[in-house]
Amino acid sequence: MPAKVYTDKDADLGVFQNKTLAVLGYGSQGHAHALNLKDSGCKVIIGLYPGSKSKTVAEQHGFEVVDTAEAVRRADVIMVGLPDMKQADVYTNDILPNLTKGKTLIFSHGLSVHFGLIKLHKDIDCIMVAPKGPGHIVRRLYVEGKGMPALIAVAQDKSKKAKKTALAWAKGIGSTRAGVLQTSFKEETETDLFGEQAVLCGGASALVQAGFETLVEAGYQPEMAYFECLHELKLICDLMYESGIAGMRFSISETAKYGDITRGPRVVNKQTKVEMKKILKEIQTGKFTQEWVKEYKGGLKNYKKLLAAGEKHTIEKTGERLRSMMPWMTKKNLKGVQAAYA
Repeated sequence: MPAKVYTDKDADLGVFQNKTLAVLGYGSQGHAHALNLKDSGCKVIIGLYPGSKSKTVAEQHGFEVVDTAEAVRRADVIMVGLPDMKQADVYTNDILPNLTKGKTLIFSHGLSVHFGLIKLHKDIDCIMVAPKGPGHIVRRLYVEGKGMPALIAVAQDKSKKAKKTALAWAKGIGSTRAGVLQTSFKEETETDLFGEQAVLCGGASALVQAGFETLVEAGYQPEMAYFECLHELKLICDLMYESGIAGMRFSISETAKYGDITRGPRVVNKQTKVEMKKILKEIQTGKFTQEWVKEYKGGLKNYKKLLAAGEKHTIEKTGERLRSMMPWMTKKNLKGVQAAYA
């Protein structure tokens, strides 16, 4: 059976009448949820830690900004828009002591709840509203009168109204304009991590770098390798995004199609799928989360080392020079506060 799709008619923003909504954190998802909800007529405050670089940006966007604990005390519905590895400490120190019966916690990703990094207060609702795209696109689509599809889930339903709250929040951020599907914290967390690691981020990055290296090592110009292995990837992804893999194949040449269906399976082969299954198992058993928590608490030494190595890859310098020749391409400050380039 296909999943039920919830739209505007299934959600009621009246659920938030006379209620205060708090968004903890003002990064990619946090700023988008807060701005969209405010523009939908909801009362929203922002909770940040003292000295947060995001405070100025949030205030410029018209929000009252208070300390995290104060935001939790004052709000009826609280979105935890913090990085996964920061959630447990903030929950213990600032959120849990200020939760009372009847409040609702919202997450945009289920890792902390599903893998037990936090223990839920017994008298609250806990739900998820997870737009299927980055916060800046969630905001952009809302402003354009459109919406980003989203997932909702219920982890704890003390009020027996948790799903209505999730749908109302999804409507407030514009997602019911596009369509909302119901899932579980387990399913969202495990599939999301797998997609990031094996396909969207880890898999795609490794594939692009390997292709680039193969061409350069064979004596081809780095600029040609960049165009063929990275730049044009967006064009192919856009076609797949719009009409699926079959639709992409409809739009490319016969030669490209033949190369796709005969050579693609040699790159992503049976052994690749064996590794994918291992990665999924590590996620399902909690092994990945345990490793990530240990790395984070240990000072992120390997994390920083691997990121630094990636930034020094030849493809980065080549790409930076080629992108400077493309004035239509939006330039991002990758060192700044995420919400600042909304």
